[in-house]
Amino acid sequence: MKRNTLFTMSAVFFAAQFSNAQTKSTEKLNPIVESFVNEANNNSQLEDMAFELLDGIGPRLVGTPEMLAANNYTADKLKSWGIEANLQQFGTWKGWQRGTTHVDMVYPRTKTLSATQLAWSPATKKAVEAEVVILPKVSSKAEFDQWLPSAKGKIVLMAQYQKIGRSDDQIKEFATPELYEKLKAEKQKAIKDFQEYIKNIGYDNNTLPEALEKAGASGIAISNWTGIHSTNRVFGAKTKKIPMFDIDLEDYGMLYRMAEKGAKPRIKIDAQSKVLPEAKSFNTIGMIKGSEKPNEYVILSAHLDSWDGAQGATDNGTGTLTMLETMRILKKYYPNNKRTIIVGLWGSEEQGLNGSRGFVADNPEIIKGVQAVFNQDNGTGRVVDISGQGFKDSYAYIGKWLDAVPKKVKDNIKTNFPGMPGGGGSDHASFVSAGVPGFSLSSLNWGYFGYTWHTTKDTYDKIVFDELKNNVILTATLAYMASEDPEFTSREKRVMPNDEKGEPMKWPVAREPKRTSNDE
Repeated sequence: MKRNTLFTMSAVFFAAQFSNAQTKSTEKLNPIVESFVNEANNNSQLEDMAFELLDGIGPRLVGTPEMLAANNYTADKLKSWGIEANLQQFGTWKGWQRGTTHVDMVYPRTKTLSATQLAWSPATKKAVEAEVVILPKVSSKAEFDQWLPSAKGKIVLMAQYQKIGRSDDQIKEFATPELYEKLKAEKQKAIKDFQEYIKNIGYDNNTLPEALEKAGASGIAISNWTGIHSTNRVFGAKTKKIPMFDIDLEDYGMLYRMAEKGAKPRIKIDAQSKVLPEAKSFNTIGMIKGSEKPNEYVILSAHLDSWDGAQGATDNGTGTLTMLETMRILKKYYPNNKRTIIVGLWGSEEQGLNGSRGFVADNPEIIKGVQAVFNQDNGTGRVVDISGQGFKDSYAYIGKWLDAVPKKVKDNIKTNFPGMPGGGGSDHASFVSAGVPGFSLSSLNWGYFGYTWHTTKDTYDKIVFDELKNNVILTATLAYMASEDPEFTSREKRVMPNDEKGEPMKWPVAREPKRTSNDE
């Protein structure tokens, strides 16, 4: 049995190797593209850079020392490859630095809770211990405002209670059809009831924390559950004096039930973050000057900043690593690029594409000469979709550039020409709204939106480096072809279709960046 199994495995392995050899021998690549493929697969620097950026520096929230460290790291890395690099300031942001956070239940029993302080949340200075309460069961603003004074000195649970902490997919897999429909209906009703409750008490996610803080609450806890396992999204605090933090689903539910049943749970919070002076906000810009058309540009785009509930690995460490590695390979194997190749690693994307919008606004001469922008910002997966972003002739030039991409990479990709112009989803939109051909290299999901996007699970271990190598080969080839193309890309826009009302849709309007946190 063992000998037969070993023989079969060996035969399969040999057949796979022979098949790969056949593929390599039959596909004729441009020699420069072939060098990209060999370098990306055999001398990748992705894992080393991921360690340095994600493990070493960590999350890169705008306004933090870690974001500045990431700017300096990426600029130094580009310079080490002989690439001109600098930091370009586009604004400032409120300064803050995460510290240690400990949240413990101390009554009716002792338990360390799984919790994360929200970004820019005030510190506790010293540990705060208080009773946990839930929002009152009232039906009007008048009733709620009458309750508000009782929140003084309490820690208030502000988020919706989740009765079942299982994903929809898991419920569907194991429940009977009748039970699945029952639980789905109960969940939908609970969401609707909570939304109606918030509407009836006259507050929203911004004004409710302000009201609780003004009433003298000692802290505010939420649980921003994604609906998948123990995964929560962590964004910014809405308080100025008291700590605001997120508690994982299981611990939040336990506290909620205790408070609702009259057990009067108490927790202790020790959050040692620091409020720092207003911090300068930068983009990292790298440039390889063109030999024939230095005033025309191919831009490689990814945002460097992240939220800081985790390491920001797939949002957007993976995009940053892809563009850095692409620049390294282009510099090494394409030394006489015709057009200037720029890499833009943007800051404050998470607050509204501020870094890329700032670059567009501050560099009109570059924008006038942009051949194409290639942006990557949706996780670790291989690129599977490229849209023409509403540019009428995008099929002609992107199709031509894709012809040079290795078949193994190109066969994964579907295209949509001319497509529709991108909105505000990621940094390519900053260029598209200015009438510049900016293209999103859209990746296979790999659980991005439900599992890692802005969550406490966006960590190094979620990166699939073979997928990133695929994207490096693609991006390097597209940049090479766009640089070599004898024609300057057409910026003619498609005729926009009608909307639901039968009126012509409009091209996105270029927006000014938020230059400071006061612009929020």
